[in-house]
Amino acid sequence: MAKAKNNSPKSNALYLYGRHPVSAAILNENRQITALYATAENAAELKSLCQQAHRNISLIKILERKELEKMLSPDAVHQGFVAQVKELDGYSLEEICHLAQEKENCHVLILDQVTDPQNIGAIIRSCVAFDTLALIVQDKNSPSESGAMAKASAGMIEHLPVVRVANLARAIENLKKSGFWVIGMDGYAQTTIDKLDKSGKTAIIMGSEGKGMRRLIEESCDSTVRLPISEKVESLNVATAAAITLYELNKR
Repeated sequence: MAKAKNNSPKSNALYLYGRHPVSAAILNENRQITALYATAENAAELKSLCQQAHRNISLIKILERKELEKMLSPDAVHQGFVAQVKELDGYSLEEICHLAQEKENCHVLILDQVTDPQNIGAIIRSCVAFDTLALIVQDKNSPSESGAMAKASAGMIEHLPVVRVANLARAIENLKKSGFWVIGMDGYAQTTIDKLDKSGKTAIIMGSEGKGMRRLIEESCDSTVRLPISEKVESLNVATAAAITLYELNKR
């Protein structure tokens, strides 16, 4: 993910933790790794991954679990795997539009003021699962890459292009110029998502829980749709709603 910052208050480093996030980072040739830390029982697994990815095994340092815990936030479940890394380079909107030109059918997901790192991590995992071309967020209203986000994505943060834009409304207009049909998710919309024409290029917008999309962003949509859920439930968690939405979009 672009423009990542430290998820640990104790240093200027970005730490990824957990078996899946660390393994995925090692295997991602675009991820710069400064150091790898593991408990003694996990060292052989890291060495094997480094050899597979042609990384220097001297990056690996053996530490006790308590030493690993001191590097991370108190709630971090590291499983004996920690990687000190540099942030991934982000993508530009122009690059995503160029990639879309080569595809007859594709979709991107736009998040408007979704701020919880774990929700975003879970959304990233769903994006990869359902072949989303890219995730687009507004820079100032979206958290930077963190260990918690990578953990919630189960390492899929290494596989999804993420675009951070200064002005979301302007980005939406540029997507329209590139042939994208812009659809907003709105719990009060008349049309349900299963009725949506899923052909061509689609940009789906999801707002934060409670507030939803901002007025200016909603007004920029070509149309709005909703998930057909029971009247007993007011709304779904944004990560759950995103997974269902992306599944529907992928049913071509």
